[in-house]
Amino acid sequence: MRLGRKSHEGEQRVQGDPRGPGGPPHHFRRILGLLALLAAAGALCAADGARLFYSRAFPGSTPAYFQITLDKDGNGVYGEAPDDDLPLKFRLSEAETQQVFALVEKLDYFKHPVESPAKVAFMGAKTLRYENGAQKGEIQFNYTQDVSAREMQDWFERMAETVQYRIGLERAAKYDKLGVPQALALLWSAMDHNRLVAKEQFLPMLDRIANNETYMHSARVSASELAAAIRGPKAQ
Repeated sequence: MRLGRKSHEGEQRVQGDPRGPGGPPHHFRRILGLLALLAAAGALCAADGARLFYSRAFPGSTPAYFQITLDKDGNGVYGEAPDDDLPLKFRLSEAETQQVFALVEKLDYFKHPVESPAKVAFMGAKTLRYENGAQKGEIQFNYTQDVSAREMQDWFERMAETVQYRIGLERAAKYDKLGVPQALALLWSAMDHNRLVAKEQFLPMLDRIANNETYMHSARVSASELAAAIRGPKAQ
């Protein structure tokens, strides 16, 4: 559910300035002006932040539609509808984010089409969009043979798969404890086949399962081992 935040701030004038009748002192007005300039500069920087958008529409698949937005800091948002009111957030590592955005430059910021002329079956309508202030670019395709475009597509598909595995694990942990071992097995397989990104997002749930005796012993052991594999070897 999207949450809207509304605020109302009252402004109280400073009275009794010794240099004149009621009203804020001259230096106070200067401070207010400086703060306004800083706020405007901050808003401009935020508006100019580089952002990527990917969507795939494929009726009959599961999900039939998904979209992901990713900013330069690695903050991602996944949704299964353009107006999804329950989007799921995740965050890529710095190295992952750099690899994704490096592909944007290779693709010339999506200024040129990448659709292959080859006659192939429909595999879903994909859209890639780049925005950075006034700079914008977008490409749409069903199938591409462009190496960088395919690599970019694979990154976003792995982001989507990762989120879907996370949804499956969280759902099983909450509503179907007997299904947790299967959800963990799928997660292990995805990691073995390099289909997961931002793997640290799984750690809170894995730790919760590993430390909760209401889950099956095999599930707790699997969750503990998977968490250890994600964290990697400890420094000596």
